Amino acid sequence: MTDARTGAAPLVFITGASSGIGQALATRFAAAGYRLALVARRAPEVQAWADAQGWDAARVGVYAADVRNLEAIASAGRACLVRQGVPDVVIANAGISVGIDTADAADLEVMRATFETNNLGMAATFQPFVAAMVARRSGRLVGIASVAGIRGLPGHGAYCASKAGVIAYCESLRGELRASGVRVVTIVPGYIDTPLTRGNRYSMPFLMPADAFADRAFAAISAGASYRVIPWQMGIVARLLRALPNVVFDRLLAGRPRKRRRNE
Repeated sequence: MTDARTGAAPLVFITGASSGIGQALATRFAAAGYRLALVARRAPEVQAWADAQGWDAARVGVYAADVRNLEAIASAGRACLVRQGVPDVVIANAGISVGIDTADAADLEVMRATFETNNLGMAATFQPFVAAMVARRSGRLVGIASVAGIRGLPGHGAYCASKAGVIAYCESLRGELRASGVRVVTIVPGYIDTPLTRGNRYSMPFLMPADAFADRAFAAISAGASYRVIPWQMGIVARLLRALPNVVFDRLLAGRPRKRRRNE
């Protein structure tokens, strides 16, 4: 696969590439012939993993950045533009999920970190590339949301609120860029088997391996889908939950274990 304009393979820029969904997406895009720009706080680990795959410097660039640090993620984006060019796909995948208790003042800082990572970090990931994509009149901006953004879950207020924000933000951005040739894709994972979910102490219906998720996400992104829940079964569950009256929803979740808080 090559870009007809430049003769180079297409390029995908992925944050949160050190494990889980980010790493699975990197593997899937590489299999499709893409060059990779991989961003993570633990850049040496990502570089070691990329080397183990046999990918050389012409195939993959690794950038160190915490998406909460706006200058760091902007610098990573600028470095990618200079070194590898304008990406064809930008995936804002970096995210955190920690339970909170609003009665505990210390958990307000957890909530701040969650919003800074999952929401502000997403916008900061997209920002360096928007003008160049619009000028080129093509590209995909991909926000990784969650079915947790559909309804609030006990003890999960920070994560649920942040992912609801991702869904609304991507919808707004999609409207802004509708006539530009740049597609905004919202991917809404259900339960995916990653280090982020393995500590959950509640049932996770339709749990999906990360590589199977990546296959379906790749198809949705390639098609330019505006919104896709993966797996599809969770999309049905999410719609049903959204339609439930509050009194029924609250009763259904009564006694559900809370999300683990930091240090639990």
